[in-house]
Amino acid sequence: MKNLVKNFLIFFLVFLIIASLFSILSNGSKIETVGLETLISQINAEQVSQVEVRGAEMKITLIDGGQETVKKETGESFSELLKNFNVEAGKIAKIKIEVKENEGLDFWLSAILPFLIPFLLIGVFIYFMMKSVAGANSKAMMFGQSQAREFGQDQKNKITFADVAGAKEAKEELKEVVEFLKHPKKFYELGARIPRGVLLLGSPGTGKTLMARAVAGEAGVPFFHISGSEFVEMFVGVGASRVRDLFKRAKKNAPCILFIDEIDAVGRRRGSGLGGSHDEREQTLNQILVEMDGFEVHTNVIVIAATNRPDVLDPALLRPGRFDRRVVIDEPDMKDREEILKVHARQKPLAKEVSLRRIAERTPGFSGADLANLLNEAAILAARRNKKMIEMDELFESIEKVMMGPERRSRVITEKEKKITAYHEAGHAIVAHFLPHTDPIQKISIIARGQAGGYTLKLPTEDKHMHTKSEFVEELAVLLAGHAAEKEIFGEVTTGATSDLRRATALARQLITDYGMSENLGPRTYGEKEEMIFLGREIHEQRDYSEKIAEQIDKEISHFIEQAVKEAKRIIVSEKENLEKVVLALLEKETLEKEEFEKIVGEKERKE
Repeated sequence: MKNLVKNFLIFFLVFLIIASLFSILSNGSKIETVGLETLISQINAEQVSQVEVRGAEMKITLIDGGQETVKKETGESFSELLKNFNVEAGKIAKIKIEVKENEGLDFWLSAILPFLIPFLLIGVFIYFMMKSVAGANSKAMMFGQSQAREFGQDQKNKITFADVAGAKEAKEELKEVVEFLKHPKKFYELGARIPRGVLLLGSPGTGKTLMARAVAGEAGVPFFHISGSEFVEMFVGVGASRVRDLFKRAKKNAPCILFIDEIDAVGRRRGSGLGGSHDEREQTLNQILVEMDGFEVHTNVIVIAATNRPDVLDPALLRPGRFDRRVVIDEPDMKDREEILKVHARQKPLAKEVSLRRIAERTPGFSGADLANLLNEAAILAARRNKKMIEMDELFESIEKVMMGPERRSRVITEKEKKITAYHEAGHAIVAHFLPHTDPIQKISIIARGQAGGYTLKLPTEDKHMHTKSEFVEELAVLLAGHAAEKEIFGEVTTGATSDLRRATALARQLITDYGMSENLGPRTYGEKEEMIFLGREIHEQRDYSEKIAEQIDKEISHFIEQAVKEAKRIIVSEKENLEKVVLALLEKETLEKEEFEKIVGEKERKE
């Protein structure tokens, strides 16, 4: 029916085009159109030799061979017209009059079109109405289908383990999955069963999605990608329907990999939501549990999920038979960061003096996504400066931009504020330099960047995974050094230390309640947070201690803060000469690199 209507519309358009061409060709020689009064005067003057009447149109042939066209009323005959104008009968008798009916194309058009056009308009209207209804019905039927995107093995931008730098242990774990997808018979003959679900755990930006795609690329199998949030809709049962459709598609394309990103969107612990047991999210999770546990024994479909919140997942999701293997993807260490930088620098022209090793040393705590962003920012900065290659200056500046935001050189500050900022940042730098367990200073600047009026950049020389109480106590002194320097030099403090005070208070609380480093309260933790989210906020925290202990915690926090201020003040007073030198250099240059700073105060003593 659809093709028939389509063909009819095409035929009708062709018909109209041919008719238009025919009309244009037939009127190739243009004939002048005159009025009835002109025709009557010509008849009275005996200038007309022939009149051809065709409907409401009259074709006039004059004695001199000229031709004219005259229009008349449709219901009035030519003889009645002449009679009304009192034309003499003798003059009419000298004219040859022919009356012809419409024939051929003109006849059929004039006869059919008045009836055909309304039917065509109604038919076109009905056709588009039916088409829109059919589209709505098809969308309604597809509403419960999975929105997963499939990446085939023939994809040009194929990802393999060679494209994933670092994460060696995670690769080794996932190589078993690749081997199973390639050669499942080898495992079945030994009675082995590969894990049906692999849960990738790691901080945001560490490459969980990239690792899953690398598994699919290595195995050469289809890769279905969907986010956990794409299951849940406002209509009851849609999420469960999409889960069923997704697993059905995966089984048809087996062997394949089904990747669910951010599974914590639907995999949160049941019973903790605000919607009760009939919450749509929980129904979706129930369906995922059933589908994963309902796999046939020899179905080569592996579910890989990623999350950075494993603590909120439902226990039933983590039991053997579902996600029974967990692969942790840690933040990259210095060597891994260098390898990641090499991968992302493949398509970027780097100057000869660029050392990715130095960049890796200055980026502790950076994830793979942060490193990719760093190189991209460096490329943008080099292009803005009309350079053909990326140099170390752009890379160093991009590190600070990624960490703290862009410079705000246009910010207008008074000389007094500039001087206060210089003493504040110099205080941080001096205290950090002369304390044995703090990281070395890399850069000091009084140029506003991001939300900060100035900044002191200190970075560790090596990756750390454990920290001592001495390091935390000295870090508190460094955080409060700006506050202490302002009070020592100017006799009062400013609002510039607000962020430092907030971070110092939070760190002191962690020392007591999380790390058990308080001498008076002992080695235990205080407070237990329960996962209960409402409008994006945590609204419940269980206190497992009394009001008396809460008062002691507050006293301990104040004690840590007071001791840190005293230590910072002691160093600022004893090294006041160096402080003044650093301030003068900052006021002159606005920025001091590590070498310039150590030239003023000397090299930092190495701690054992």
